[in-house]
Amino acid sequence: MFEQLQTRLGGVLNRLRGRGALSEADVDQALREIRLVLLEADVNVKIARDFVARVREAAVGQEVWKSLTPGQQVVQIVHTELVRLLGETHHALVPAPQPPTVILLAGLHGTGKTTTAGKLALHLKKRGREPVLAAADLSRPAAVRQLEIVGERAGVPVVTPAPGEDAVAVARRALAVCRDRAADTLIVDSAGRLHVDDDLVAELVRIREATAPHYTLLVLDAMAGQDAVRMAEGFHRAVPLDGVILTKLDGDARGGAALSVVATLGVPILYVGTGERLDALEPFHPDRMASRILGMGDVMTLIEKAQEQVTVDEAREMERKLRRAEFTLEDFTKQLRQVRAMGPIDQVLAMIPGFSARRAGQPGEIDERALGRIEAMINSMTPAERRHPDVIDGSRRRRIARGSGTSVQEVNRLLRQFADAKKMLRQIESMGRRAGKLGKLPTSLEP
Repeated sequence: MFEQLQTRLGGVLNRLRGRGALSEADVDQALREIRLVLLEADVNVKIARDFVARVREAAVGQEVWKSLTPGQQVVQIVHTELVRLLGETHHALVPAPQPPTVILLAGLHGTGKTTTAGKLALHLKKRGREPVLAAADLSRPAAVRQLEIVGERAGVPVVTPAPGEDAVAVARRALAVCRDRAADTLIVDSAGRLHVDDDLVAELVRIREATAPHYTLLVLDAMAGQDAVRMAEGFHRAVPLDGVILTKLDGDARGGAALSVVATLGVPILYVGTGERLDALEPFHPDRMASRILGMGDVMTLIEKAQEQVTVDEAREMERKLRRAEFTLEDFTKQLRQVRAMGPIDQVLAMIPGFSARRAGQPGEIDERALGRIEAMINSMTPAERRHPDVIDGSRRRRIARGSGTSVQEVNRLLRQFADAKKMLRQIESMGRRAGKLGKLPTSLEP
């Protein structure tokens, strides 16, 4: 996500952080480099120029080159201006006072609109809503069937066209279905085109008139760069938009669309798609995204993802086991599955502050297959072996290796690392107990 922008922008700012003092010329040079980085990331020329001008104005106003931490102050100013560029505040989909809340999705072919409809339905369902999907894309072959499959995976009902129905009739009937079922949200997947044309606009207008949507959202491909922004302007002129959903942010997108679309359209980004999985849809928070772009991590999103996978009681029980070094390979497998359920491991780790900076310059991606092999090795053990790894001798190790499609050396390494981890936890617990005893000093010795 924003890997190129993050690497280039991070390099410029890291050079500023490392200096004990900055001259006005240093700041000007850094701002020229930042402008070049933004342009290379496909940010609109005017937006890049205005961004740099605001950063320079704020830096001059604070006289950062005279402060004790000038580099850090410039980074903070850049972060503040990035948040402003991305929309400043998070915008949520507020339920309509009188349900159902109607959400009309628009977009061109290839943007991932139909899949995004299913992702949004699942996202809202997890938060207690009762969504219904309407298959109103009748121009693309198999679009209706695709939405049926997505809806089935999400556990959300899909209203499909009856013989002779057009898109407007499907959307109108889906609205009646929502009212009959007491469903509180209707998501309409409208037709796309290769470009914004009169037929597409006319159909969108008729669907709007028939359903009176509370939100008209544009599904935008983040990898399309300035073409995406120009296309968004075309939609916005024809059908007033209330927000944008950016897709394919996990690809090699340079980030220009995300940085340009808010300033260009004046409408907020509501969600971002971060992968192919049906749960790979995140609410968009400008401050968190700015922190990710600058390599500062995103702790709040990481916490929210963890809370979706782990209950409070489970977390407390695991904390108790870790403190007493009582956790087993069964516990480790459970935690491994929970972490993998949070999304691609490189995206999860990138939310940890400083992780991206430590990985900068290191070749290759994080190998998620290694995690799969670890899980396969543990699954090849018997319940008794997972609880008491000490009983695993040579013949058992060979059996585990055969059963998991790995080598004996990999099994040995897993068991050794697990034993080392437990040993370290016992030492930490022992140190904690000793520190606790030392903390209980006699009254006469207390200051």
